[in-house]
Amino acid sequence: MSEAMLSKVRKLLAKAEDPACTPEESAAFTAKATELIARYGVDRALLAARDPASDPVTDRIVDIRAPYARDKAGLLAAVADPLRCRCVRRRHGDGFAMHLFGFASDLDRVDLLWTSLLVQAAHGLAGARVPPGEHPAAFRRSWLAGFAQVVGSRVRAAEETAVAESGAPAMALVLVDRSDRVQHRLAETYPTVRTAPRRRLAGGGFASGAAAGHRADLGGRAGVPGPGGPALPR
Repeated sequence: MSEAMLSKVRKLLAKAEDPACTPEESAAFTAKATELIARYGVDRALLAARDPASDPVTDRIVDIRAPYARDKAGLLAAVADPLRCRCVRRRHGDGFAMHLFGFASDLDRVDLLWTSLLVQAAHGLAGARVPPGEHPAAFRRSWLAGFAQVVGSRVRAAEETAVAESGAPAMALVLVDRSDRVQHRLAETYPTVRTAPRRRLAGGGFASGAAAGHRADLGGRAGVPGPGGPALPR
């Protein structure tokens, strides 16, 4: 993401996080930051359609460590998919190596959002109350699942709005082509990859995590941790 755009996003989020802001003002600043990131994706896609070398299809590997490595990986996948990136999860030590495929600009957007959301998830979990008698780990896994599902839906909605408002007649075809090229790159690298079975979780934290997902900032932050992310409560 360009420094000018990143600066705008950081300023909006600083305002959103100001304790003097009302909830309505904070939500408005957050929505604007999310909108800027989505618009940036559309602009880069249109530029790359004219100049493919400006935004190549590439890949990167993100190392995700315990605790809750699978849940962090799920959050990464929830953010990557609406931003037209694809990922393959591989077991690596006590965590996972997530191999991401996408256009360079989209992978940068995924990294910006995911690292910010990890921080927000850690803060949300730290303040979440585990019901009496429920296993804390089961509650937190279901909390993270709810958080990831809502965040993914919000990112997708922001992307769809940005595309609709772009006014570019060929935008849909451009995005289909980009998605096809990313999928082709993945298939070349993993010709026999399989979709993982749907995960079943027993904890009761889904609704609480989903509520936190609705409140989450989706514009990214400066100075967030690297791929390992912050320490989530055990």
